Amino acid sequence: MPYFLLFAKVGHSIGSYICLEIFKRLQQQVKYVIGLYPFLSLNKSSLKQSMIGLISRSSIVSTTISYFVSFLGSLPTRVQVALVRKCLGQSWSATAVDATCSHLLQYHTMQNMLFMAMTEFEKLSEEPDWMFVKEKHNQISLLFGIDDHWGPLSLFEEVSRMVPGLALSIEREGHMHAFCCTEAGSLWTGHHVATLIKNQITK
Repeated sequence: MPYFLLFAKVGHSIGSYICLEIFKRLQQQVKYVIGLYPFLSLNKSSLKQSMIGLISRSSIVSTTISYFVSFLGSLPTRVQVALVRKCLGQSWSATAVDATCSHLLQYHTMQNMLFMAMTEFEKLSEEPDWMFVKEKHNQISLLFGIDDHWGPLSLFEEVSRMVPGLALSIEREGHMHAFCCTEAGSLWTGHHVATLIKNQITK
């Protein structure tokens, strides 16, 4: 197959799981998969995940929260910006804050997010497909964060044990799971991904 028909898949969080599923189905087309802060299985030690799971499974609670979020979205823009910066990320870029205020603080958006969380949690209660990852280990790279409850270091250790030889990295620059919401995180991660792809191409 001509090289230009081959492509790399890069996924963040649950996107890492989705990329691996695509890889299973398109093994002739996918050349390489990169998972960033991967959410591949439930973290039973995470209180946040437990709370999100409980909320997403309750139609009453998820509806109530969605209405509350839509109320926040009706507030003056300067109030929305202040709330997003205080509650979500003081270091977020202006672009990330603006996108949150203009697109996420809506009823249907929050309903969709909670429904997606519910389906994710149901699927990720299963073990990752270690057999497939072992088979394709030389075409997969994963980047973990030091303090990330979605892709904790316990998962890093499990992957290391289950799939020896898989390309694993730990980001130690102080960026968070939501790296894409800061300029520094976006630049660092973009450079990391570009380096991985370049190294894969030159093999």
